Amino acid sequence: MDSLSRDTTFPGDRPESSSGASPAPEHSPSSPKTAAKAPDLSPPRSDRVSADDLGNNVGQSSSKATQTDLTPPEDDAKTHPQSAAAIAEADAVGGNGVSEFKVWDPHKAAKDVEVGDYYFKRKNYRAAEDRYREALRFKDNDAVATIRLAVCLEKLNLRDDALAEYQSYLRILPHGPQAEEAQKAIARLGESAAK
Repeated sequence: MDSLSRDTTFPGDRPESSSGASPAPEHSPSSPKTAAKAPDLSPPRSDRVSADDLGNNVGQSSSKATQTDLTPPEDDAKTHPQSAAAIAEADAVGGNGVSEFKVWDPHKAAKDVEVGDYYFKRKNYRAAEDRYREALRFKDNDAVATIRLAVCLEKLNLRDDALAEYQSYLRILPHGPQAEEAQKAIARLGESAAK
């Protein structure tokens, strides 16, 4: 073995001698000592599963048609005494008590900002406003979409909405890159509202 070659086997691949010296040589198939069979470390595959192994309880489909039982356990009122009031409050607010989740997609939001910029450069402020608002639906509190929506609303002469968006930008990034521009716009829109 020359001095530049390296041992590329993992420590668990070959037996170590207890003396700390060089490892014991591997045994040939004809020798009386045979090594234990190495475990199968390949990932499991679904085509290796036999239907007989599943037994009678095959399971349920993961489709949306499968309804999950969401009723509380029988002793729930005893273990969680305030849960009844919380459920009643949720039912009073919004029907079945399940709140809707907002879709969060920052890539879609970035694309909407990019398309909004395209429309803004062509002075199509209504289309730009729609795209900036859509970006905020996919990524709420996005500073870039918020400041660009504010400028767009100011161009459309929607001063109250523009003022609200400039203020929203300052809540998101009080010391952001357009914070000074937003503060000037707020002052400008506040003066025009006072007149």
